[in-house]
Amino acid sequence: MIRLGSLGGYPFEGPSVLAGWVPPQRPGVYAIAYRLDPASEQFAIIYVGHADDLSRVGLPFQHARTPCWTERANRYSLYICTYEVPGGTAAHREQIVRELAAIYQPGCNTERYDNAWKDEWIGEYQAPTTGPLTTGRTPTARDQGG
Repeated sequence: MIRLGSLGGYPFEGPSVLAGWVPPQRPGVYAIAYRLDPASEQFAIIYVGHADDLSRVGLPFQHARTPCWTERANRYSLYICTYEVPGGTAAHREQIVRELAAIYQPGCNTERYDNAWKDEWIGEYQAPTTGPLTTGRTPTARDQGG
């Protein structure tokens, strides 16, 4: 499992090697990634999307954006992470995709979203899957391990 998204994130399944992955016949959000360094566990998100049926969007390599993915990494170095939104609709999945696109700014997505947010939009809350924010809203080199 890998967590993607702001605050506590969403619990995505994976990462799984895309080349050996069989898409299930169910709705979900998916992220395509590659390992930044073969010796590390850090991944770069290069595409996020969603579908009513993951088995019908051309995954793993018949997807319309596959050429963009394979420009960044060979097909055996690509990974997929999936999230089945509990009780989610297409609108819920689209909102998660927009959030992930704003945070990670994946190079293979054609849509761009601003990652600005204000306290009054979210307010204070607690959930068992989240903890307090440990970095600033604008990451610095120190926050990114630099």
